[in-house]
Amino acid sequence: MQHRATDQTRTAVFQPCGTCSPTELNWHTHKKGLFFFSFFCSCFILFLLLFVKLLPIYSSFRSIYDDQPNAHKRFMEKLDARIRNHDREIEKMCNFHHQGFVDAITELLKVRADAEKLMGQVTDTNRRLQDAGREVTAQTEEVIRCRVQQRNMATTVEKLQLCIPVLEMYSKLKEQLESKRYYAALKTMEQLEKVYIPRVSQYRFCQIMAENLPRLREEIKDISMSDLKDFLESIRKHSDKVGETAMRQAQQHRTFNSAVAKQASMGHYIKPVYSLNERTHAHTPNGLLMDDDTGDDEADEEILTAQDLVDFSPVYRCLHIYTVLGDRETFENYYRKQRKKQARLVLQPQANMHETVEGYRRYFNQIVGFFVVEDHILHATQGLVTRAFTDELWNMALSKIIAVLRTHSSYCDVPDLVLELKNLIVIFADTLQGYGFPVNRLFDLLFEVRDQYNETLLKKWALVFREIFELDNYSPIPVETEDEYKLVVSRFPFHDAEIEKQDFPKKLPMSQSVPQIYTQVKEFIYASLKFSESLHRSSTEIDDMLRKSTNLLLTRTLSSCLQNLIKKPHIGLTELVQIIINTTHLEQACRYLEEFITNITNVSPETVHTTRLYGLSTFKDARHAAEGEIYTKLNQKIDEFIQLADYEWGMAESDGRASGYLMDLINFLRSTFQVFTHLPNNNNDHASMSGKVAQTACMSACKHLSTSLMQMLLDTELKQISMGAIQQFNLDVIQCELFASSEPVPGFQGDTLQLAFIDLRQLLDLFMVWDWSTYLADYGQPTSKYLRVNPATALALLEKMKDTSKKNNIFSQFRKNDRDKQKLIETVVKQLRSLVNGMSS
Repeated sequence: MQHRATDQTRTAVFQPCGTCSPTELNWHTHKKGLFFFSFFCSCFILFLLLFVKLLPIYSSFRSIYDDQPNAHKRFMEKLDARIRNHDREIEKMCNFHHQGFVDAITELLKVRADAEKLMGQVTDTNRRLQDAGREVTAQTEEVIRCRVQQRNMATTVEKLQLCIPVLEMYSKLKEQLESKRYYAALKTMEQLEKVYIPRVSQYRFCQIMAENLPRLREEIKDISMSDLKDFLESIRKHSDKVGETAMRQAQQHRTFNSAVAKQASMGHYIKPVYSLNERTHAHTPNGLLMDDDTGDDEADEEILTAQDLVDFSPVYRCLHIYTVLGDRETFENYYRKQRKKQARLVLQPQANMHETVEGYRRYFNQIVGFFVVEDHILHATQGLVTRAFTDELWNMALSKIIAVLRTHSSYCDVPDLVLELKNLIVIFADTLQGYGFPVNRLFDLLFEVRDQYNETLLKKWALVFREIFELDNYSPIPVETEDEYKLVVSRFPFHDAEIEKQDFPKKLPMSQSVPQIYTQVKEFIYASLKFSESLHRSSTEIDDMLRKSTNLLLTRTLSSCLQNLIKKPHIGLTELVQIIINTTHLEQACRYLEEFITNITNVSPETVHTTRLYGLSTFKDARHAAEGEIYTKLNQKIDEFIQLADYEWGMAESDGRASGYLMDLINFLRSTFQVFTHLPNNNNDHASMSGKVAQTACMSACKHLSTSLMQMLLDTELKQISMGAIQQFNLDVIQCELFASSEPVPGFQGDTLQLAFIDLRQLLDLFMVWDWSTYLADYGQPTSKYLRVNPATALALLEKMKDTSKKNNIFSQFRKNDRDKQKLIETVVKQLRSLVNGMSS
């Protein structure tokens, strides 16, 4: 189309006018032919050059668009548009030179006369030129073709240079995605969008790239979120390992500090054995211990941190990706929500956690691992988690932990398990305190656990005390040699100058249970002290805790065991006496227990508000209970003998000797009261102990015997009593009075012990002498001979004798005397009844 327009233009220009002569017409015709030939040659050469130049770029574009639908049609449309552009340029060029051309023709016409001559010359010259320029023309055509190719290649190279960086960046993007370098891939996408693609946006492949970039961003977002989920699952599984490492390091640090403090207290300091490269213990930004070691066994062990145990790169990568994508808030909310869920799962204990210490250790390891990771995230990222968020998590966790420990620790009934739980809580608290978490409530909880620990100790020592009491023979400790004596004294603070002067073999007053009890009390104090260690409390507070727990042991456990021991049926009077001796020595040893506590706590007993041991009251109560049990058992034994009594209440006269049961009873009382001579009688506050106990027991026994005999006479089931029975009963009472006057227990003044039988004596004398007139006359007067005889008692006994007199008709010669006696009895009965009625009114 371009060539046709050019030909028409040139035909119009060389069209001859109507005034031209034939010569001019021939000249014009020849000129026109020459012009068209030259123009055709030029067009042909130009076409060849264009063809040569366009061939490489055509191949390039063909290779690009082969796989595109309708590529050929679009290419032809673009090519036609380019041809039209060139046609317009040619028209503009022709229009620009047309006037000059017309002016030239006009001037040419003016020299028409010389034209033929010139035409011939030109023709000749043209012929010669054609002949001479054929070779040049061929070379020129070749040069033109090469230059066209060169221009086309330069154009293609220029366009490719614009496209190649885009393709390289896109290829780089693919490589980054394949190697999971998502953050770098996002940066590459940003460069493609803002720098490279706009340079070649007219190409279809660039548009395809631009359309793919949002999809790739979403893929990166999904992949990074998947990696984050895998990370959260991983740290949930490995948090116990992280916590175990952190707690072990905290324990090593505490051990080291204790060693340093101990060395400092001894006046010298040794360089820490676990420093590395002259650097001692320090905390990293995430709070883990770095660059140190803590013992000979682990001197070469590498100190692990959270970074060593957990790969945090998914969190960093996902955080950066969401930050670049402008969606950081969504990521932060998701991460915090998931960590809250994991925190609740971590805080849920196993149902059987309280059974073994490993259950508690796993529980604490998981919690420590969780918060170590959170602390690391807090310091290693900018705002992913905040201090307020971690504090909120910790407060929630702390409340749950305290509730769980309260519940599960209440199930622990083994002191060692409670002690190990306490050690775990201390290490747990120290570990998290090193990361900046407040743990005061945990140390407050330890006081509750301490009470639980004391309860388990008390239960354990109750069993120990019971076993000691069951195995004791309740007899003085025999000592054959000095070594045996020193062994006993080393276990129990016993000092007695008189016993020390005795030759071997000899006996110590207390039984074997006394040094054993004393040793076990000390063991209890040591066990209680173990719990007080590492509680960050002062020596005064520890001393106070030890004294309070020891008081509980003495006042509750030991006292209860002693009370139960005293109440056991198989414990006899001899054992009770030995128990009194034992409690006396244990009471005296309480001051040594106070000194023992003072020595291990280094707290002076003169310190204000120092708690005193309540052992004095404990052993006094036990001793009083033993004394009361002695009186009770003694009375029970007396009752057993009384039950053996077999009086013939209707006998005419007595046997002339005391009853056999009563003599056996008196012999038993004599042998029993001899046992009381073994009670301690030292020159101290308890010097009068043996005398008081023996005297009280003897007086109690005599009173009980007197009361029992009186009740025997006044028994309602006993309807008749003869005078012979009264005489026999009087012989038995005389034996009781002789026993009382024989001073079975030293220390009674005068007839104090005989006064226990005074009621019986006056009653029997009244009936034996039959001195009713004196009784009735002196009744109510302080100087009465029968002051202790109650009218009701006398009346009851007299009525039993009256019934006997009515039925006694054996000796008829005494019938008149019997009638007189019966009348006297009736008269006395009436008077006694009047006295009884007067007393009741």
